[in-house]
Amino acid sequence: MGDASATANEPSFDGYDYDLITIGAGSGGVRASRTSAGLGAKVAICELPYHPISSETIGGVGGTCVIRGCVPKKILVFGSGFGADFEDSKNFGWDIKGEVRFDWKKLIENKTKEISRLNGIYKRMLAGSGVRLFEGEGKILDPHTVEVHELDGQVKRYRSKHILIATGSRAVHLNIPGKELAITSDEGLSLDEFPKRSVIVGGGYIAVEFAGIYNGMGGQVDLFLRKETPLRGFDEEMRAVVAKNLENRGVRLHPSTNLTRIEKGADGLHVFTDKGEEIVTDVVLFAVGRKPNTKRLSLQAVGVELDNQGAVKVNEYSQTNVPSIWAVGDVTNRINLTPVALMEGTCFSKTVFGGQPTKPDYTNVPCAVFCQPPLSVVGLTEQQAVDQAEDDVVIFTSTFTPMKNTISGRQEKTVMKLIVDSKSDKVLGAAMCGPDAPEIMQGIAVALKCGATKAQFDATVGIHPTAAEEFVTMRTSTRTVPASGRINKIKE
Repeated sequence: MGDASATANEPSFDGYDYDLITIGAGSGGVRASRTSAGLGAKVAICELPYHPISSETIGGVGGTCVIRGCVPKKILVFGSGFGADFEDSKNFGWDIKGEVRFDWKKLIENKTKEISRLNGIYKRMLAGSGVRLFEGEGKILDPHTVEVHELDGQVKRYRSKHILIATGSRAVHLNIPGKELAITSDEGLSLDEFPKRSVIVGGGYIAVEFAGIYNGMGGQVDLFLRKETPLRGFDEEMRAVVAKNLENRGVRLHPSTNLTRIEKGADGLHVFTDKGEEIVTDVVLFAVGRKPNTKRLSLQAVGVELDNQGAVKVNEYSQTNVPSIWAVGDVTNRINLTPVALMEGTCFSKTVFGGQPTKPDYTNVPCAVFCQPPLSVVGLTEQQAVDQAEDDVVIFTSTFTPMKNTISGRQEKTVMKLIVDSKSDKVLGAAMCGPDAPEIMQGIAVALKCGATKAQFDATVGIHPTAAEEFVTMRTSTRTVPASGRINKIKE
């Protein structure tokens, strides 16, 4: 791969229509295009026509996050939370008269209006930044040529000094008989009718979030997991908490169970498992992963290297093995989060057009799972800390009933966790499952980014009465775990 520093601030020369053409107008592509234009580059961006449900020929400015990901998901999470709030309000003196009914169609209508509005805002932001938008499918013909198949059927070619791939990823289907009867998260956010019965397949954050959404709206949810607990890659202790909360709220978990086929019947979809189960449901939603969206870009013909998942291989500066071609966001399959794509897009612009070669920093990236209640984490899990540290790892945990639940009577605990290096006293990781966890964890992430120690947490005055203050009042350790890194080093 080329040297990123060598490409920074190179002067434009005749023969190019643009300094940069970006393929994909999601979070990473829009950020990179706007910041590059702000640094003086002549920029165009190519994106498929708008539709809430994506395919190989439709997409929309704003990308997965805005149109069929984070934003509409969070809207539905908000909508699903009111049922529990109405129930909890009774012990606070609220007497809700009559039947409380939920109108799925109204929520979906308002959700679609909002994402359509945001699609328009993103278009205006691009125009306001001086970025030209091509609506159509983009293909790469050579290291400096992009072919755009426009909506009116015209095919045009443009020369660009740099090409940025920011096409994201798309949900995949489980390869079993009857897979065509299932939907993915795209359709799950835009169903015409609310699924009173749903089978969700997968153990990642998308599966867990949809289980909470449909369950919170009054549906019966069966969640099928390949593993014993959901959220592989998250802290083991917190995974168990999320699983317990799902079950306590009425989601039926099927651990270590795989679907074998789906059949259509008069009474709904019949789902069969490798444990001999048969479940009748209205909807089967696959949340079994996403695949980098590179299939139709003609990258192999240009010589851009892909990994075995189809992700674009890049160096630390997001540059491919073809020096003029770059990639950011989910299409590279690094850390697949919207804020990470934004960071990568900004770093790309600084590197290529700002004279400031900048590598994305993937340390202490916080994230959240919007289950009910939500889970949020930053830094290392306990196991990661134990595996990497050279000294013992000290664990601080706190499990308590949130103040609201002491009156509402809801049997649901908040769980907090700090992971600390015993020698340096540095906080290596933090996790929380409970109300407002993502809002709280954003502030904790700043502390970890600054290298905060446990002593500094302890010296911070809490805000009372809040759940967040528990992070600065955990004085007694729960356990101390010998570090695998230290043991391995001694053996060596």
